[in-house]
Amino acid sequence: MTKTARVDWLEGYKLEGKTDNGKTVLMDSGENAASASPAQLLLQALAGCTMMDCVLIIGKARKKIDKFWIDVTAEEADQHPKVFTKMHVTYNFVGAELDAATVERAIKLSEEKYCRVHAMLAKSSELTSSYNLNAES
Repeated sequence: MTKTARVDWLEGYKLEGKTDNGKTVLMDSGENAASASPAQLLLQALAGCTMMDCVLIIGKARKKIDKFWIDVTAEEADQHPKVFTKMHVTYNFVGAELDAATVERAIKLSEEKYCRVHAMLAKSSELTSSYNLNAES
């Protein structure tokens, strides 16, 4: 299956991306940026992709998530094109019904089987992860 995207220049560094199903996202860069940069969106895409997998997998295990967030940290190369050389994903789960085995299984399945963003980035960067269970922020 072929996927397509289009990005239109609006002004300055402001861009509008459009997916093949009509969804839009704004991008920007610089000190006064009004939106996330393309590189920042890449980190959000990684978190969002694996998060959706985990929600689905934990839901199929009939466990309830009360709160869930992901923090991604990335190290940039010093020289251009300043690629992300290392990324670390920290999964943060809160839920009385959650246990370590369920959380670990969801993360493993997402990272090793389902998350296409993780799979693509793992080919060019060092990806690591950890999780916190029932530790509020």
